Amino acid sequence: MNLRLTRNLLIIAFAFALKATAQETESPMDTLTRRVASIQSTLDVISRIKISGYIQSQFQLTDSAGTASFAGGNFGSGADKRFMLRRGRVKVQYDSPNNDLGWSTSQYVFQIDVSEKGATIKDLYAKFTDPWSGWFSMTAGMQNRPFGYEIGYSSSLRESPERGRMSQTIFPNERDLGAMVTIQGPKISNWNWLKLEAGMFNGTGGPGAGANTSDFDKFKDFIAHLSMTRSNKTEKVKYGLGVSYCDGGFRQDQSNLYKSGIDSAGVKGFVIDINKTTIHPDIAARTEVKRNYLGVDGQVSIDWMAGITTIRAEYIQGTQPGTSGSSVSPASAPTDAASTAYTSTSTSNSTSVTTIDSLGNPHTSTTTSTTTTTKATTTTAASDLYKRKFNGAYFYFIQSIGQTPWQVLVKYDWYDPNTDVQGDDIGKAVKAGTKALNATDLKYSTLGLGLAYRWDANVKLTAYYDMVKNETSKNLAGYNSDLKDNVFTLRAQIKF
Repeated sequence: MNLRLTRNLLIIAFAFALKATAQETESPMDTLTRRVASIQSTLDVISRIKISGYIQSQFQLTDSAGTASFAGGNFGSGADKRFMLRRGRVKVQYDSPNNDLGWSTSQYVFQIDVSEKGATIKDLYAKFTDPWSGWFSMTAGMQNRPFGYEIGYSSSLRESPERGRMSQTIFPNERDLGAMVTIQGPKISNWNWLKLEAGMFNGTGGPGAGANTSDFDKFKDFIAHLSMTRSNKTEKVKYGLGVSYCDGGFRQDQSNLYKSGIDSAGVKGFVIDINKTTIHPDIAARTEVKRNYLGVDGQVSIDWMAGITTIRAEYIQGTQPGTSGSSVSPASAPTDAASTAYTSTSTSNSTSVTTIDSLGNPHTSTTTSTTTTTKATTTTAASDLYKRKFNGAYFYFIQSIGQTPWQVLVKYDWYDPNTDVQGDDIGKAVKAGTKALNATDLKYSTLGLGLAYRWDANVKLTAYYDMVKNETSKNLAGYNSDLKDNVFTLRAQIKF
């Protein structure tokens, strides 16, 4: 019995010893395997997160103090030179793992812009691509509007410091809140060179364009861009073409709408199109002030012995509603003038005075003072709306100097906010009932000359001179001759 018990105890002890030995030999390996797998999973996620950005610091000099400029914004009153942080971008992008067919099915992008003026969201969107064909994508959120070439071309790559005057006017902030469908074959497709982008957008431009809300009405902008990009077999010649269309507008509230016309004496001006007194009282039933744009763009790049030569151009025309003082797309709803007056009255008793009459009788009199205060508050009247036909274009000529880090740029652009009038038509007195033309209707053109030097893969230095020329009119005070508003920009861009 004792032998049997002793034997069983030895067997149990030996089994525990074997188990302990196995744990000692296997546990570290299992732990290491799990840790390696965890690290690999983390690295896989990190590898799909891309963080990039750039800083554009610059010095500018203009011809006269307080210049109104599209070269980075208006100069301060009394200032003819300035240092500024034009852009400070940080972008975070996450791409999901490629599927079995070779493409990522989802992408998430967040980009902010930080300068001395504050921080603004530039991009915040999610993009989803169908996992079966790779031809169809949906992008939703704050994103570039798919119109033309210059709007969506990154400011870190663009050769000129700023987009053209027309681009900044009709598409402030370049971006907007909306949803867009993209149809383009995957990279492995023979049709990858053809792309269609089309979407619906609020039309307000979102943060950075003056909009303080996501939108203010039910009307949306439909924007579409059909483009093709090809190259020859050696990849030495690359070229592209595109056509764009925008159809949208915003609600007309408590403002008159004017259009181009003539008064009773035949003088050009603005005549009433829709009177605000006819506006429907129900805000949901009010009409839309339409804006329509049509554009074509083209690009060609040739890599030859003199360096890379690039020519780029775009032309846009259409109808643009604005105000008397600006043809920029409104970022908020015009509101009716609000004038409120109210009166407050306060009564207070003064000190009592006692007098004795001739018979020795006392008489007390009390003096009462009444103070009446009238206060009034008045907001600025709603600006009337003006519908103008416009056109504009830009042209780039970019030449790299051989294999050196130097690059020469010539750019010309124009923006005519009102193609129905010109020159001395602007500023003429008109008959009652007609609105006169003003400085907002003047055509502007800009010739830009630039020289860029690529310091290294991350740093680029640019010297650029904008020569701005405005249309003149003998009937418009202050615009009898060309304004002194040329701007010189010296910029350093650091990219990571």
